[in-house]
Amino acid sequence: VQLQASGGGLVQAGGSLRLLCAASGRTISIYKMGWFRQAPGKEREFVATITQSGGRTSYADSVKGRFTISRDNAKNMVYLQMNSLKPEDTGVYYCAADRTGSSSWDYWGQGTQVTVSS
Repeated sequence: VQLQASGGGLVQAGGSLRLLCAASGRTISIYKMGWFRQAPGKEREFVATITQSGGRTSYADSVKGRFTISRDNAKNMVYLQMNSLKPEDTGVYYCAADRTGSSSWDYWGQGTQVTVSS
């Protein structure tokens, strides 16, 4: 499966962005999907995941209550709605697909830049 993330940009603190992850090559309905981010000089970190059916989600503590992950298997799309953005949310955001359900994260998109100004 190929993943393409988009929707990033420059936004002021307190603003919102919606990231999109478009999948091709295979249906995403069989994959757990996730969003990760990497800030400059830091390691990539987990942001949010969603199960194959969308019935369960999980979030990093730093984004809980502000970000929402969702998916539309019919459209082969995954979304990350980001509200109340903070400067520390700045980074490159990646979508990923987990084939086995064990957080192996086998497939990655190319990333989209999110910059939050204070």
